[in-house]
Amino acid sequence: MPSVRIPTPLRSLTGGESKVDVTAGTIGELIQQLEAKYPGVSERLLDENGELRRFVNIYVDGEDIRFKDGFGTTLVGVGEVSIVPSVAGG
Repeated sequence: MPSVRIPTPLRSLTGGESKVDVTAGTIGELIQQLEAKYPGVSERLLDENGELRRFVNIYVDGEDIRFKDGFGTTLVGVGEVSIVPSVAGG
């Protein structure tokens, strides 16, 4: 069961929790389970087409899911999933 690191902007949805445990086989299932337990999470992570928002990154044991299998990225044997909002500045 991977531990999911929750970024500060989403902690209002998780009751202030910075880490939550989720039992899921893939990233797609993980997002569904987070939404079921913490309504509003998927709205913040996914766009109107159900794709990961451009300013949101999800890492599985340090690897960006965009360079793996996206929502099909397996979580078997995974220790940590990190949700990281992009940072912009100037």
